[in-house]
Amino acid sequence: MTNQSPIETGLKQRCPNCGEGRIWSSYLTFKPKCEVCGQDFQSSDTADGPAFFVGFIVLILFAPFGFIIPMAEQPLWWKLAMFAGLTTITVLACLAFLPIAKSLLLSLQVAHKAKEAELVEKDD
Repeated sequence: MTNQSPIETGLKQRCPNCGEGRIWSSYLTFKPKCEVCGQDFQSSDTADGPAFFVGFIVLILFAPFGFIIPMAEQPLWWKLAMFAGLTTITVLACLAFLPIAKSLLLSLQVAHKAKEAELVEKDD
């Protein structure tokens, strides 16, 4: 087990167990296990969490420009070009931040031994 924090290993996109192995086999696809320590990456599922957090952060950063651009006293072609640029930057920011967010959530799940919720029946 590494003495690095789960935040640090997540941001570095390294194995949450040893802090050295790479976790990606391709874009947003985890390797089955760490090649250094053998940590299983398939048992943790980040689901839609990374997409939600990235979308929320990118929205906070870029949404104000969506309101400012139409109010600018510029020709229509300039506004359309600015919207095209804003859309491109927004999509690229999401694509850039998704792997970081996904590895961060994986690292936190492994560090805290998170798993799916189980139904526990009460004895009455």
